[in-house]
Amino acid sequence: MATTLASIITLARERLIESTARFWSDAELLGHASLGVRDLWKAIKDTNQDYFLTIDETNVSLPANSLTLTGVPSDVAHIRAIEPRSTNSATVDVFFRPKNYTHPEFAQARRSAAVDPNGVTILYHAIGAGSPVGAPTIYVAPMITSALPLQLAYIPTIGTLTTASTNPIPGETDHAIVCWTVAWARAKEREDRSPDPEWLAAYATEKSNLIVSVTPRQEDEAKVVDAIFEQEWV
Repeated sequence: MATTLASIITLARERLIESTARFWSDAELLGHASLGVRDLWKAIKDTNQDYFLTIDETNVSLPANSLTLTGVPSDVAHIRAIEPRSTNSATVDVFFRPKNYTHPEFAQARRSAAVDPNGVTILYHAIGAGSPVGAPTIYVAPMITSALPLQLAYIPTIGTLTTASTNPIPGETDHAIVCWTVAWARAKEREDRSPDPEWLAAYATEKSNLIVSVTPRQEDEAKVVDAIFEQEWV
C-alpha cells in the first residue's frame, strides 16, 4: 500500500526526536517532503522507463486550418507521442514527427496550404515553459482541412501535495524522502542554515540506489538498439 506523506512526516519526526510538533510544524515538514518528491521525480523520469507516462485520450485536438493543438493538459512536462485518437481508415496513416520550429522542413510546411490529413506526416514542436508554469504550446505543420481528435502520451509534473497525498514515486522511496525531509528540517537549527550533511548524504545514497533498481523496468528480453535502416534489411 502506498504511504501517505503524513506517515512520512511521522517517520521524519521520529528521526528529529519530536513526535509532537513544537519546533517543526507539519506544514513545514510537508514542504520539505514535497521538494524531496519532486527531486526524485526528476531522477526517475530521466530513466525513460515511463513510470509516470500518462495518455490523454479526451482533450487534445488539431482543429482544421490551425497551426496549434487545442486542449493540451496544463501538467505536460515531456511529450512522448502524438497520435490520432481514432484508428479508422481516414486517420490510420497520419503520423506526428517532432521537428524544430525553425527547421527548413517545418518552415516550408507552415507556409503550405491545408491538406487532407489522410496519409500525411505532421511535424510538431512544443514551446513555452510547460508545467508547472502552464501548458506548452504545441505547433504543428502542415495545417489540415478537417479537425483531428488526438491522443497525447506525456510525462506530467507532480501536482500539489498534501499530508493526505500518497507518495507518488515508485521504487520503495519512503526512506529517501524521510532522509531529505530530516536533512532540510535540521537546517533550521544549524547556524549556517544549510541542510544536515549526513542526512543529505544518506538521501544521495538512497537516490543513487533507486536509479539502479528501477532500470530497466522489464527484463524478459535483452535491451538492444535498432540499426540504421534496419527495416530495409533483407
